[in-house]
Amino acid sequence: MDRGTVGSAHRGRLLVEVRQEGSSAVVTPVGELDHHTADLLREPLDECVENGLFRLVIDCSRLEFCDSTGLNVLLGARLKAEAEGGGVHLAGMRPVVARVFEITGAEAVFTVHESLERALAAE
Repeated sequence: MDRGTVGSAHRGRLLVEVRQEGSSAVVTPVGELDHHTADLLREPLDECVENGLFRLVIDCSRLEFCDSTGLNVLLGARLKAEAEGGGVHLAGMRPVVARVFEITGAEAVFTVHESLERALAAE
């Protein structure tokens, strides 16, 4: 598998790490995803799709909080990736983050995996 670091960015309560594994972009948000930090995740997701990485795997295992703005960023990335024949896979969601997806019904529009390893194996 091809493992190359695409980049990372940090603003206040959120760090976003991006790397390529095979044909997937693995995006790992660390911290709190909310209206103050959403652009920090939106920008690298858009860049991945613009650079031909249409299969986005979001490693949520280190995401401590996600509000509706963060959810909208992920929904927007899903639409862009699917328009190019790809998709967004969510992996390793903590219960507090998974609850936001359950309450809103958003888990029904994403492919959700128990772990990053399973998400990458489903490629």
